[in-house]
Amino acid sequence: MLDLTPLLAFRWSPRAFDPTAGLTGDEAASLLEAARWAPSAGNTQPWRFAFGHREDDTWKRLLVSLPDGDQRWARHAAALLLGAHTGGDPERAAYDLGQAVAHLTVQATALGLHAHQLTRFDRARLATELDLPVGVRPAVVVAIGRLGDPFALPEDLRDRETDLRRRRPLADLLLA
Repeated sequence: MLDLTPLLAFRWSPRAFDPTAGLTGDEAASLLEAARWAPSAGNTQPWRFAFGHREDDTWKRLLVSLPDGDQRWARHAAALLLGAHTGGDPERAAYDLGQAVAHLTVQATALGLHAHQLTRFDRARLATELDLPVGVRPAVVVAIGRLGDPFALPEDLRDRETDLRRRRPLADLLLA
C-alpha cells in the first residue's frame, strides 16, 4: 500500500463487537467532537446525532430500528449512533453528514475502537421513536465498540468477518 496513514489503512467495519466492553464518556465526546470539526458547505454543519450507550433507551430504540439480521450482531456494540441531516439542500446535507461520520470513524480508529455504518433501518419508525424535529432526516446508524471474537458470530457472518479485506484497484475507480 502506498504511504497511507494507518488510521485509514487499518480502519475496518467489523460485525464482531465485544459485548462486555463499554465506551467512556470521554471516548464518546471525542467521537462527536471529531464529527463536529468535519468540513461542510458554508460551514452549515447540517448533521445531527443521537447517541446511545449499550442498553440505554436511545440505544434500544436505534437497535430495534435495524433489520433482524443486523440486530444479531449490532446488539453487542457498546454504542449506537444515529446520523441525521437537516437543511434546505438534502443532497448537500447528506454529503456533509457523510464527511462528519467519516471523521468520527477515523477518530474511532485512533481510539482503538471500530465503527460499522448501516443504512438499512426503519427511518420513519426511528424518527417517531426519537421524536425528531420536522426536517431532520435519519440517514445512518453507526455501531461503535471494541473488537470482539469473530467466532462468536453466527456462522453465516463468520466467513465475511474473517475473510481478507478487499478493495477495488485504484484504476477501476478513475473515470478518465
